Amino acid sequence: MSPDIFVEDPKPIVWFDIDNTLYSASTKISQAMGQRIHAYFVTLGLDDEEASELHHKYYTQYGLALRGLTRHHDIDPMDFDRKCDGTLPLDDLITPDPRLRKLFQDLDRTKVRVWALTNAYKIHAQRVLKILDLEDQIEGLVYCDYEQIGFTCKPEPDYYHNAMKQANVSDPSKCYFIDDSRLNVTSAKELGWGHCVHFCEVGLESVDGGKMKILARDTNTNDPEGITQISNLEELRTLWPEIFV
Repeated sequence: MSPDIFVEDPKPIVWFDIDNTLYSASTKISQAMGQRIHAYFVTLGLDDEEASELHHKYYTQYGLALRGLTRHHDIDPMDFDRKCDGTLPLDDLITPDPRLRKLFQDLDRTKVRVWALTNAYKIHAQRVLKILDLEDQIEGLVYCDYEQIGFTCKPEPDYYHNAMKQANVSDPSKCYFIDDSRLNVTSAKELGWGHCVHFCEVGLESVDGGKMKILARDTNTNDPEGITQISNLEELRTLWPEIFV
């Protein structure tokens, strides 16, 4: 067989979002991140109100504030990463969870592959996985490559297509996916990803696009999109029993 011909792995793939999914919103990392991103917007010459509005606008429009910054401002995304993600005191905010590690260990690797799918840059993603003691449980990592001009991010369709390409899977129905962003999950579902779950810790506070919100249960209980909402990752054992040992 030619070395240039790649045989697709027939096993389905489980995609885990990282931030606010593999650790709880109660860590308040989203608040710490929101403060840093706000400060970065202020360095563009904006006052506090202008910075807040533009931060939220870009997050809402692009799914990632940095995506808007790189499109409309002359900024270095790696400088943003160093000053925002790079200064988060992650070691003080999150710790390994033996139950979470056991959940990953109980995924049947003869049936599925396990990858992470994040809007963060690789350095932050790797830091979180290391602190959570999950590095050896993740077979692949798809991240936002801030060094690439015009990089994509969730919920853009190209990001999901690229993820599948990197993981060498062509059938979207073989994709299992969990994310704390309803928009990200909906986008995946619209692309045909077969098993999509929205992770939402109802009642906790979180910051999205610089705006504080109380996480709430999906109001559409008869969901035509077929997206289930859970508040504890252990519920995946019941939702996806076919992929656990």
